[in-house]
Amino acid sequence: MITIKEAITKGELTDYIKFPFSLYKDNEFWVPPIIADELESFDKTKNPAFENAEAYFYLAYKDNEIVGRITAIVNWSEVKNQQKKKVRFGWFDVIDDLEVTKALLEKVYELGKKNDLEHVEGPMGFSNLDKVGVLTEGFDQLGTMITWYNHSYYATHFEQLGYVTEKEYIESKFPFKNVKLEYFDKAQELIKRRYQLKSLNFKKTKDVMPYVDKMFDLFNDSYASLSSFVAISDTQKEYFKKKYISFINPEYIKFVEDKDHNLVAFAIVMPSFSKALQKTNGKLFPFGFLHLLNAKNNSKEVTFYLIGVHPEYQNRGVHAIIFKEYHTTFTEKGIETCIRTPELADNLAIHKLWKHFNPEINCRRKTFRKEL
Repeated sequence: MITIKEAITKGELTDYIKFPFSLYKDNEFWVPPIIADELESFDKTKNPAFENAEAYFYLAYKDNEIVGRITAIVNWSEVKNQQKKKVRFGWFDVIDDLEVTKALLEKVYELGKKNDLEHVEGPMGFSNLDKVGVLTEGFDQLGTMITWYNHSYYATHFEQLGYVTEKEYIESKFPFKNVKLEYFDKAQELIKRRYQLKSLNFKKTKDVMPYVDKMFDLFNDSYASLSSFVAISDTQKEYFKKKYISFINPEYIKFVEDKDHNLVAFAIVMPSFSKALQKTNGKLFPFGFLHLLNAKNNSKEVTFYLIGVHPEYQNRGVHAIIFKEYHTTFTEKGIETCIRTPELADNLAIHKLWKHFNPEINCRRKTFRKEL
């Protein structure tokens, strides 16, 4: 018999977070989260995503053992402002038992019907800066700290339950040696002069901080036209600023501004923390933080996390300025591999940015949809 229980207490939420640790035990490609970090993300008094969203965390039990988990989410900004009557689900993990998947999803349907919503989509998080999509290809690829890894039967379960593909995402990587400076060096100098732009580089995190609010504003402007985009609020800006910016090597944050000091482009690259996170096994102490610190400063792999260009400057080659700055930094750091995070398969503009580097698609993922 399958029993579904809502995880409410800290102990129950810890069990919720730890379930994948057993599900993927000895899996060399799964990357664990930091348990304390996940707990904070699920804390409705700390994570500002809950200002505009509500979420419920459920565990599935069979023979008194945890066999699955799911989060049922309503992003009210999405529902009210975009008129998308959608209930989300995320943080989905399950054993290979279709009945367990079905029982977990029933809790999502309940939340959707209670609020007169019309369809369900997932897996996805509370906001656009959370993880997204179920892996459909690339099960033999090491995950990243900003993606979910899953077994191959997840997508099969959704299809068997009548779900259809809603969005498709691709991930890719390329060796840094593919990045040839001659592709964009002269162009970026011409673009700087034509539009009176200059690049901003940093050595210390404290020097980045005065620009972070502008960066998030630009993020909102850059991605506003994409499907299901929900703008980041002021309180979310503060939350992400405190939680993540200090985690990133400041040398991997690049800005471009105009003559009036308006930010027109930005990019954030993160050193790969995957292997370091595997060593921490979900714990910062006693030695986990040392593995992360070492990766922050010495990883030879980097992940392109975010890149945005103001709509007025899109298709004007401004990205060439950013690529030139990264080429200089990556050369100094001895970077060997560049990884791209999930990007919508139909976002042709972003794909064109990378064409000269001959990226190889190594993972694909999807969100699935079903009418209620």
